[in-house]
Amino acid sequence: MMNDVAGASPTPVNNGSVDIRGRVADKRRTGGWIAAPFIIVNEVAERLAFFAIAVNMVSYLVLEMGLSIPTAATRVNNWMGASYALTLLGAFLADAYLGRFRTIVVFSLIYAVGMILLTISASVEAFHPPPCEAKPCPVATNGQLSFLYVALGLIAMGTGGIKPCVSSFGADQFDETDEKEAVKKYSFFNWFFFSINMGSLLGITVLVYLQVKLGWGWGFGVPTGSTLFSLLVFLAGTRFYRFHKPLGSPFTRFFQVMFASVRNHLQGVKVVSVNQLFEVQTQESDIHGVKKLAHSSQYRFWDKAAVITDPESTATSRWELCTITQVEEFKSFIRVLPVWASTIALAISYSQLSTFFISQSRLMDRRLGPSFVIPAPSVNVLSAMNGLIFVPIYEKIIIPFLRSYTGHRRGMTSLQRMGVGLFISIFAMLSAALIEKKRREEYPVASTMSFFWMLPQMFLIGNAEVFTYVGQLEFFYDEATDGTRSISSAIFLCEFGVGSWLSTMLVKMVVNTTGGEDKGWLRNDLNQSKLDYFYWVLTAINAVNFIVYLIVAKSYKSKKVVDAGYLEETPKGLDHHQSKN
Repeated sequence: MMNDVAGASPTPVNNGSVDIRGRVADKRRTGGWIAAPFIIVNEVAERLAFFAIAVNMVSYLVLEMGLSIPTAATRVNNWMGASYALTLLGAFLADAYLGRFRTIVVFSLIYAVGMILLTISASVEAFHPPPCEAKPCPVATNGQLSFLYVALGLIAMGTGGIKPCVSSFGADQFDETDEKEAVKKYSFFNWFFFSINMGSLLGITVLVYLQVKLGWGWGFGVPTGSTLFSLLVFLAGTRFYRFHKPLGSPFTRFFQVMFASVRNHLQGVKVVSVNQLFEVQTQESDIHGVKKLAHSSQYRFWDKAAVITDPESTATSRWELCTITQVEEFKSFIRVLPVWASTIALAISYSQLSTFFISQSRLMDRRLGPSFVIPAPSVNVLSAMNGLIFVPIYEKIIIPFLRSYTGHRRGMTSLQRMGVGLFISIFAMLSAALIEKKRREEYPVASTMSFFWMLPQMFLIGNAEVFTYVGQLEFFYDEATDGTRSISSAIFLCEFGVGSWLSTMLVKMVVNTTGGEDKGWLRNDLNQSKLDYFYWVLTAINAVNFIVYLIVAKSYKSKKVVDAGYLEETPKGLDHHQSKN
């Protein structure tokens, strides 16, 4: 079979992609399911490493570095926040300069260096305090903590640069102009989502178990090996990949619209009619690879960037005059921001999986059978497995059922799906508050309460994530324009970072306003704390957020792609404005 392919005449791909040598990509030798397995295996290995660290870090900071539980929780939230916020940097560099492939390779190397430093921190005695033999336990020095935070910072930068590029690079391997390959692309997304969950499961089970049995050096050393393995697997597929050249960052175009709008506003420019607005007289827009977009009446202030103030001018700078498409691209971006902002509350709740949920489980009975004890960080497997199980059920049973009633091909719109997830999140935190209240009042000392009592909150937060996360994937992809897909993906991922930071702020506010770590709701000893009060606060936040989301979703207006009829309405006689972006 391979000989037949090798001897076949080249079949060029029609979407402009090239191979590693810069030649037009051959459909028979590159891309598709020839290249996709390398990307999927890479994602499993990378996610395995990330989640092994994420669920273990609170325990490491408390048990090895001597920090208090609230302090450790805030440090982990800050780190998680940085990991997701740095996706903006990765998306910018990929779009503007490096391309997705080079961005993944560069940030994978940064990731690997951070993992090596983290392993050194756990393995070499000089980089962590001596074992705790009597309380109060020794606390890490500033130098030891600084070394650890440098390692975590590099890991955050590495994973942040990789995240927005891997799934998009995988999609680049399928030619959307080919009907067969376009169908296979959706299959790739399914397997990619599966790889994320599989990596998560392995990270919070196998690797956490290794840490418990063999120590922190092995607990971080094996994920380091997994990181290096993921990079080698990714590079092994280089000759099979299809590459797209960087098209320029949408951030530059956004700034051009803002600058030109404010400049014209200060000069007293007003928008009287659409005929005042500029658009190039070509079939495609002057943003390479982007279809023209129809003018919308929403956010009309930004239309001032496209107002033709001097019909005789030959100015070609987009800092002075933008096209309708460029303005609408910016409008499409800011249009989704209220929806993005009104789903952050779930990210705040979700961040508890790697912080207080784990601390809570430490004080519960985690025995399975007569001798096996589940490591505390591995209780998150209840949430991860729920996602893997529920997705096929949703696809095979729930969607067909809903489709028969709603007539919508996906059973419900992406906005409706997100709303369902946000609604479920209210009950997830309500359940967490009730279970913690029961644990604190009935089992204050002995760990006789089974961790299975946490199953409802894990099950519900997992379902909330499935509905909201998948809905967001659909929404941000559908509402993004051709030139903003990478940055839209980064903005979506950023939500988890912002949620982690807001969780940090909330923890600090609760600690400071309720009596500090000695007398407040959140103390170093959870049996003396009132963690359930904190969960009630999160329940209220989710309830208010859900109401806000309903208002935002109800008023949301979708973007419109220009059609042939719109082109006839474009102002004529402006061919001399064929400017460069």
